[in-house]
Amino acid sequence: MLDAKQFETIDIDKRDNGVVVARLNRPDRLNAVNGRMHTELANIAREADNDDDVRVLVLTGAGRAFCAGGDFSGEGGAIMGRQGLKETREIVDHMLDCSIPVISAVNGYAMGLGATVALLADIVVAGKSTTFADTHVKMGIGAGDGGQVIWPLLMGVNRAKYYLMTGDRISGEEAERAGLVNFLVEDDEVLPKAMEIADRLAAGPGLAISASKVGINQYIKMVSNLVLPYSFGAELQTFRSEDAREAIKAFQEKREPNFKSR
Repeated sequence: MLDAKQFETIDIDKRDNGVVVARLNRPDRLNAVNGRMHTELANIAREADNDDDVRVLVLTGAGRAFCAGGDFSGEGGAIMGRQGLKETREIVDHMLDCSIPVISAVNGYAMGLGATVALLADIVVAGKSTTFADTHVKMGIGAGDGGQVIWPLLMGVNRAKYYLMTGDRISGEEAERAGLVNFLVEDDEVLPKAMEIADRLAAGPGLAISASKVGINQYIKMVSNLVLPYSFGAELQTFRSEDAREAIKAFQEKREPNFKSR
C-alpha cells in the first residue's frame, strides 16, 4: 500500500480512479535532491506498483521546477557512497520494473538526476519553457545515474554523448524534436495534459496496458544492466576527484570552477 505518511519530500495525492500524483516538494531548492528525497525516489515507483489500488503514477514538481538535480548547497545531505549508489540503482530499476504506466509532467528545470527521472517515465509531458540537461560533468562528475542509459535510447548515441559530455541545456522544443518528450504544451497545461493521459490509461485495460510496456522496459533494462555497473563506478571515482571538489567549492562560492584533470 502506497502510504503518503512514509514520504516527507514527495507529496502523494491518490485519486479515486487509481491515478496517483507524486509531487517532488522542495520548491525553495527547485526540488533539488537531498538525501531524504533520494531515498524516497528509490521507493516511489515500487510502492505505487505494489499498491493494487494504483493504476497510473504521475510524477511532477512543486513550484518552478521538476527537479534541479542533486543538492550541492551543503544542506542536502550525502547522496554518494555505498547506500547512495544502491539507491540510485533502485531509482532506475524500480522505474523500469514498474508494471503500471508512469507519466512525468515536467515543469521548468529537469537537470541531472531530475532529467533522468523525468525521461525514464513511459510518457513525458513537458512545458515549452522546460529545460533539460544532464549537468553531472559541470560538477566534475561522470553522468552515472542513468543518463548514459536513457538519453542515447531516446535521442541517439552521438547527440546523447554531446549533451552528456558538455552538460549543455536543451529546451522543451529541442527536446521534443530530439525524441526526449512525447507532448510539448503550454506551461500551464503540463499537469492537465498529463492527467488527461493518466485518466485515459486508468480507465483502460490494465493488464493489456502493462503487457504493452513491460517488454519494452525489459529492453531498456537490458541496456541498463550493461551500462550502469560501469557508469556508477566511474561516477564514484570522479566524485572523489579534485575536479569534483573544486566544482562543489565553486558552486558554493558562486563562481566558475577551475578544472585541471586530463
